[in-house]
Formats: sequence, C-alpha cells, structure tokens
Amino acid sequence: MKQLHHHHNNITGNNGRPGLGMLALLTVFFFFISCKEPSVETTKTARYCLDDSFRKKVKLAPARLQPVRENITLTGIVQSNPDKVVPFTSLVGGVVSRTWFSLGDVVTKGQVLAEIQSSELNNLQSERKSLEGEIAVAERELSAVESMYEDGIASQKDFLTAQSELKTKQAALENVTATLGLYGSSKGTAGFQIKAPMSGVITEKNITAGMQIPAEGNTLFTVADLSEVWVILNIYAGNVTKLHAGQNVEISTLSYPDKVFEGKITSVSQVFDNEERVLKAWVVIPNEDQELKPGMSADITAKREQGEEAVSIPTGALIFDNEKHFVVVYKDDCNMEARHVRLLGKNSGTAYVEEGLRAGEQVVSANQLLIYERIKDNN
Repeated sequence: MKQLHHHHNNITGNNGRPGLGMLALLTVFFFFISCKEPSVETTKTARYCLDDSFRKKVKLAPARLQPVRENITLTGIVQSNPDKVVPFTSLVGGVVSRTWFSLGDVVTKGQVLAEIQSSELNNLQSERKSLEGEIAVAERELSAVESMYEDGIASQKDFLTAQSELKTKQAALENVTATLGLYGSSKGTAGFQIKAPMSGVITEKNITAGMQIPAEGNTLFTVADLSEVWVILNIYAGNVTKLHAGQNVEISTLSYPDKVFEGKITSVSQVFDNEERVLKAWVVIPNEDQELKPGMSADITAKREQGEEAVSIPTGALIFDNEKHFVVVYKDDCNMEARHVRLLGKNSGTAYVEEGLRAGEQVVSANQLLIYERIKDNN
C-alpha cells in the first residue's frame, strides 16, 4: 500500500493538485498544438481566377518555333527611278518668253510648260516644208525609174539611186519632225511652246522668263515619275556578307515616323565605293501616294535569318523582375503560371526563348504584370 500511494503522489501531488509530471505532459501537449495548427493555415492559398471583366483585357499569344532573325540597321537616301526620269535639254537656241510651272509641280505629258522665241525653230519649220516638197518629187521620180527599170530602159543602179535618195530625204524629215514635236507654235505669236515630255513631277528647274538658252546646253528642267522610287542603301564592310538581293527590308523616314515601308533589296553593287567606304544596294519601293521624295534620308532595317530555330514570343509578353525574365503561362482562367525564361535574344518585337518555354504554350501578352503579381508567390 505504501508503494502504491507513493506512485499516486507523483501524479497528483499534495492536496490533490496535479504533480510535476502531469504539468510537464500538459505543457508539451499545448505547445505542440499551438505550433502545428498555425503552420497548416499559412500554407493554404486561394486559387486565383480571372473574372469576366478583367478577362476581356487579357491578350494571349502562342509560343512558336520559328527561325531566329537578326536585324541589320543601315542608312540610305531616296532617289528617283533613273529609268523614269527625263531631263529636258533644248535642241535649239532661243529666248524664254514665259513659263507656267514651278519646282515640285505635277505635270502631264503634253502640258505646256514654257514659251520661247527661236529663229532656229522658224528655220526648222521652213526646212520641214521644203523636205516635204522634195520627198513628193523623189517619190514621183522613183516611180518613173521603177517603170523604166521594169521595161529595161533604166538600169538597176538608177533604180537603187532613186530609192536611196528618197530614203535619205525621209530620214531628214523624221529628224526635223521629231525636234519640232517637242515644241508647238503659239497661236497669234511667233513663239514656240515647250511641252512636258512625260507625266510626273518637276524635280529640277533651271529656266526663267527672259533667259537665253543655247542649243543642247544645260538641262532646263527634269520630269520624274515618282510612282516608284529607289532607296539607295549604304552597306559597310562588316555587313557585306550578310546582305543579298531579294532580302526583305523595312524603311522608315523622319517625315513619317509612324509608317514603315516594306521592300526587298533589288540588287547589290559589285563595286566598293572607295570614297564613302561602302557598297551600294538598291531597293525599289512602290510610291503611288508619292510620300517618298527624292533626297529624303531613310533608316533601313534588313532582316537576316541565322539558320537556327527557337521558341519565339512577343517581347511585350516579357516581365523583368529581379534581374530575370518571366512570362505568365496561361492554361485556363484558373490555371496560370509565372515562369522564369532564359532568352537567346530579342529582335524587332520578337523575343527568342532558349529555355523555360515550349512551342504551343500560351503566354499572356497584355496586362500580364497584374496577373504575375497575384500568382508569382504561389508557383
């Protein structure tokens, strides 16, 4: 009995109160409960889902496997297409009495541009009338010699001589008529009109009223068809092997900062320009609205494929956080992941992903930062 009573005192202590052993057990039990339960609560996280109103503001973009492209930046200048430019040089001398055009004017073929007084043109008109009369006589003579030749009266030499004389006079008349075709007589005056040789824009003007013009002197004016222009590119030595005919380029100008003109390199010169230390290349650009003017400077971006493929996404889908790049990968409205990606490079709105994303996955490309802030700690 003493042994049993002694054991009971170790549990309850004196006067029926809990003993030291019981207090120790209770203390351990409550400590365990107080530590364990809050730990479970802090790891519970609510699943983030897109609500209907915000979902409308979210844009998605697929990750695609495509060739890695390099952008090569070049400088250039807009020029008229030399095959569609006519510089007008007077074939006769005279004095300019009046002009009807200015630099930059749009003109149509045959439109009167200036009037000149020219004794040479008067002489050409007289020569044309004279040649027309001589040709009529030569045609009659040829007809007569031909008849005699057929009857055996005239020799073959006489026939060929008459035929040659007629052709000579006809050729002279064609030359005079072609020269006079550039000018037209003004009604009521002794003057002659200079007409536009083609439709286009006046890109050069060196003629004024009262000006003395010599025969075959300097260019009086130039008409250019600007419905198609050339952009001349400067290719420096380091980029010579990277560019070739047929390569796609994008062209921008200071005059139209928000517009990009697209084209292809038409040809690359085979001769290095020692003065400018560049190789020249040409890009033919349609210019129906005539926005591109000769003399404009241009910035050109040539696109070059590097021969390898990589997963690509829009650069706008990237999130830069803590010196790393992330994307929000979308699976459904309640299943999104903030994922770290390693980039191979970026190029003109496209980011090439080396690691962290597979082709076919979807990334959020608009308002992704708001989603990223909500889910980044849950991944």
